[in-house]
Amino acid sequence: MTIRVMIADDQAMVREAFSVLLNAQPGIEVITTAVDGLEAVAKAEELRPDVIVMDIRMPGLNGIEATRRITRQTDLPTKILVLTTFNLDEYVYEALRAGASGFLLKDASGVQLAEAVRTVAAGDALLSPEITKRLITEFSRLSTSAKPPTQVRIDELTNRETEVLTLVAQGLSNAEIAGELVVAEQTIKTHMGRILQKLQLRDRTQAAVFAYETGLVAPGRTNL
Repeated sequence: MTIRVMIADDQAMVREAFSVLLNAQPGIEVITTAVDGLEAVAKAEELRPDVIVMDIRMPGLNGIEATRRITRQTDLPTKILVLTTFNLDEYVYEALRAGASGFLLKDASGVQLAEAVRTVAAGDALLSPEITKRLITEFSRLSTSAKPPTQVRIDELTNRETEVLTLVAQGLSNAEIAGELVVAEQTIKTHMGRILQKLQLRDRTQAAVFAYETGLVAPGRTNL
């Protein structure tokens, strides 16, 4: 099944280059582009792409606010892949809070970009593990909104689902969690699906953010 993608970036060269790179990859089609956040929101509502590759820094409505407006529309299946650089980490935290499903460095290769789009579309894993682990650790340290777990929502999870969610927040993949808990990887995928459904979350990235922001996982309790 073809993954339908929108590129949102205020630089024409970036839009064109990413469009060429992604259209050259099997199973991916760039259906439109946007020059700023407002156009991205409007086109997301109209065309309902599977993934938006979203630049954070754009004039007018920035990528963070555009992400927030798109992801809070529960009828939109669109996932957001945020483009960033190493010196923009603080924006990544805000993008994750706003609902972004993953992030990628702007100097990524065509193959890395395509793989990131596929990963976000599938919701199977956090992107760029070495970057993700550092950012999630810092995210949890800097978060000022951490509070005791929302008990009503947490109580909906079984003990094993809570255990899986905790490991997801620590940056472990399904295969790593399966090894940790000595179960089949498919079993972890089943647990993950139930977790997302019960907590009404889009993907495992948002599940990790939920675990940190509710206090289910604290910085001192991670293995990162």
